[in-house]
Amino acid sequence: MILQALKDYYDRKAADSDSGIAPEGWKWEKIPFIVVLDEKGSLLQIEDTREGDGRKKYGKSFLVPLGEKKANGIKANLLWDTANYVFGIVNTEGLSEDKKKRSLSRLPEQKKVFIERVKNEITDSPRKTALLAFLSHVDRQMLEKMPHWEDIFHTNSNISFRFESEHRLYCETEEIKKTLTEKFGSKEANGLCMVTGERDKISTLHTVIKGVRGTQQSLGMIVAFNNHAFCSYGKRNMQGLNAPVGETAMFAYTTALNSLLARDSTQRLHVGEAATVVFWSAEKTRFEADFAQFFAEPPKDDPDMGTRCIKDLLESPNTGAYIEDSGDTKFFVLGLSPNVARISINFWRRGTVAEFAGNIRQHFEDIEIVKPKNEPPYYSLWRLLVNTAVQDKSENIPPNIAGDFMRSILDNTSYPATLLQAVLRRIRSDTEHRVKPVRAALIKAYLNRRIRAHKLNEKELTVGLDKEQTSQAYHLGRLFAVLEKIQEEANPGLNATIRERYYGAACGSPVTVFPTLMRLKNHHLAKLEYKGRAVNLESLISEIVGHFDDFPARLDLYEQGKFAVGYYHQRQDLFTSKKEGKDSLPEGEKVEGDSTQSSLS
Repeated sequence: MILQALKDYYDRKAADSDSGIAPEGWKWEKIPFIVVLDEKGSLLQIEDTREGDGRKKYGKSFLVPLGEKKANGIKANLLWDTANYVFGIVNTEGLSEDKKKRSLSRLPEQKKVFIERVKNEITDSPRKTALLAFLSHVDRQMLEKMPHWEDIFHTNSNISFRFESEHRLYCETEEIKKTLTEKFGSKEANGLCMVTGERDKISTLHTVIKGVRGTQQSLGMIVAFNNHAFCSYGKRNMQGLNAPVGETAMFAYTTALNSLLARDSTQRLHVGEAATVVFWSAEKTRFEADFAQFFAEPPKDDPDMGTRCIKDLLESPNTGAYIEDSGDTKFFVLGLSPNVARISINFWRRGTVAEFAGNIRQHFEDIEIVKPKNEPPYYSLWRLLVNTAVQDKSENIPPNIAGDFMRSILDNTSYPATLLQAVLRRIRSDTEHRVKPVRAALIKAYLNRRIRAHKLNEKELTVGLDKEQTSQAYHLGRLFAVLEKIQEEANPGLNATIRERYYGAACGSPVTVFPTLMRLKNHHLAKLEYKGRAVNLESLISEIVGHFDDFPARLDLYEQGKFAVGYYHQRQDLFTSKKEGKDSLPEGEKVEGDSTQSSLS
């Protein structure tokens, strides 16, 4: 069960004093501005904790009391909140008259509620008295003298307090911690928690989940009931009682998930534009720390990070990498996607470190393919998916394909059928019909997984050129590559080749194109300066056409994929230099690089 696994993860982190995960009743929150008071409650300064450049400036995170859910009504947080609640100010610039009146009318009540929480929930002390004195007398005229007033006014940022003799926030002091501990220890049980199986006070409103791409920040929830259609068994309008989760378990699972989804978390990754993935293990493992590097694009400041992790994974059966991890350790992967005010579970996988490591290793072995030296050794999940998208842009990755692709990798099953369709569509729609290394790798991996999954009586595609391949479509692709090469050598400086004009027809209905290309080939061979070269190329064509009797009328989708791989393999073989053990070209001639932005296939 997802909530149980998340609670167990929270318990694991809470047991580690160095993990920094928030204890019950608390949360880590970015506080851009801190009001510094003296012991009498006089304003000394407002500290700016923000870091970063330009608009990407974020406040430092502090441990503060758990906040209130403010989707509706006026509710104040304890000892920290936005400027609306703390100072009773609001920026109405750009608002309509109705919204301006509503915002201004709410201010007195917002500030009143904030002060009431301090009065009612904090034990009496000189500092409480000093804080209340400040809150009662602070006004805009006083604040406008502060250096950061304009930023506070326009951003309505979070604000908290500290006293000049303390380096920590007032809410982090022992007297406040004691108050909150007593509050959470005094709750009365009113039901059976379905996560822990123990009696607890059932949570009616669960903490908001933040960090899922595309979700409204104030409304993202996994468990929520707010319409009669969602309710049952007479629990109408009782919200969380329809799925009884105790407050202890609710706090644990939401805190764990928000920790995994945090901006600086190393245990989340984005798959396409519609899926956010988090992952964790039952115990601390190196596999957990490296998991994101198997799929994410490497950071610019360390582009070899992912390569190192993937190499260690592939070589682990021989080198003993990850030997410190127990293969039986449970490992969990959770895929989340936005769904208006809620968060949908895109996929949920649980297994062992050994199972997931083996399945991911198989994925990288499947997409291995011969490639130019300037290509990355391994392709990230983003690079694979973006090559299925229009204009090679992340936002154009076909819907659902990212989640389906991730699931197939984790389960070691066939890649989604939409993947092959998307790659072939991109090759045909490309003005130059480029079969780039990453696209060829995807097609090869897709076809091989399909052969294994369905136990087809077909030979799998190899990493490099395979003259013994039994597929006719594969050899037709090889033939097309050789014919294109002959044209290029006969016409140096040619801007466009037969690929631009004939590739789509050649891989879809070969009989309509190849007879013409074979006749043109004779004309091009006659123009070659070195007759020995012409003889070699003629011999290569004879070897290729010996694998089939006639040109077929059409090729289905899978055969078109084999055509593309055969074309790519033959191109790479033709453009491999003698120094690498080939003799198809004069020494030193080799293929150029082919990244996402390059144009050579």
